[in-house]
Amino acid sequence: MSTTDCCLILITLLCPPVGVFMMFGCGTELCINLCLTCLGYIPGHIHAFYLMFTRNPRNGGAYRSPY
Repeated sequence: MSTTDCCLILITLLCPPVGVFMMFGCGTELCINLCLTCLGYIPGHIHAFYLMFTRNPRNGGAYRSPY
């Protein structure tokens, strides 16, 4: 885990849409996350971390197990 990943996790904990924006830019993922965060703060977090660990563009778009 790099320093960039740690910063991204911290930003996502504070404001999930900002973390999603930093990962994917302005697109459907951001719109979905904004709606989920407005409906409830926890659903926005779940969605943001799901995207971070399964569809991260920096690791080829798929989760890679550390094992």
